[in-house]
Amino acid sequence: MDKNNNQYQEYSFEISQSANYTLIIQLEVKSFTYAVIYNNKLMAFGENYPIYQLDEPGDLTDILTANYKTVIIGLCADALTLVPNHIFQTNKVSEYAHFLDFTENENVLAHVFNSENIIVYKTPKAIINAINKFGIDNTVYALKGWVNVLSNQPHVNNKIYIEIGNDHIHFLYFLDGKLHFYQIFEVVDEDDLAYFSVLVAEQLQLNPRTTHLGLSGMIDTFDNKFAKLSRFFEKVELTEVALISLPWHLENHKVLSTVSLLLCASSEEV
Repeated sequence: MDKNNNQYQEYSFEISQSANYTLIIQLEVKSFTYAVIYNNKLMAFGENYPIYQLDEPGDLTDILTANYKTVIIGLCADALTLVPNHIFQTNKVSEYAHFLDFTENENVLAHVFNSENIIVYKTPKAIINAINKFGIDNTVYALKGWVNVLSNQPHVNNKIYIEIGNDHIHFLYFLDGKLHFYQIFEVVDEDDLAYFSVLVAEQLQLNPRTTHLGLSGMIDTFDNKFAKLSRFFEKVELTEVALISLPWHLENHKVLSTVSLLLCASSEEV
């Protein structure tokens, strides 16, 4: 929904020290965000860059070509399904994929989602080709960290979590402390966001007037998206979970889904 990109570098950041740093690249279908982290401190950050810059990095050449201690790539999905662990079979991934209506220009992957589910999802082959240089073994599902971090927060049965990206929004809901609902939708503007938020609440049999929203990603309390949601829901707030040390101008909710991938430092492909 927002097309600008913003870049930050800590004053002590030195690309020559990259062997001590962790690089995170979180992908969306049309854009990506990166973060460089050292000792739980954000050293560099950039958001909303077009996918082509993974192949033609331009002003990101130093960042994207350095040798890092750890690399974590969060792969996006434009369609997905969750399969419970106890019924998942690796040799049936192609069967699960038929629910995703995938094409020859897409790859279907399966990763561990949480302790109870495997996520089967599709992502464009162009993205897979663009991140091959970083190592396919370094990939996880892009929102895995976000889901896992929020699963460890205190839960109430009338709260929906929403992660707002450039082209998709992610909805997460826990019932009695357990994951009950996770879904993504493609969006264009704040009207789409409000529509799908009310739709999800109704699917969950929640009354928006008594439902709370916890928001992260590309949103501020003073923007139109926040105002629109506040018209329909009882309480709308930012999800300010602090995972690492940030500069004063970067709020925790804006980087939460990206830096939470720090907790997913190895591939869990099945």
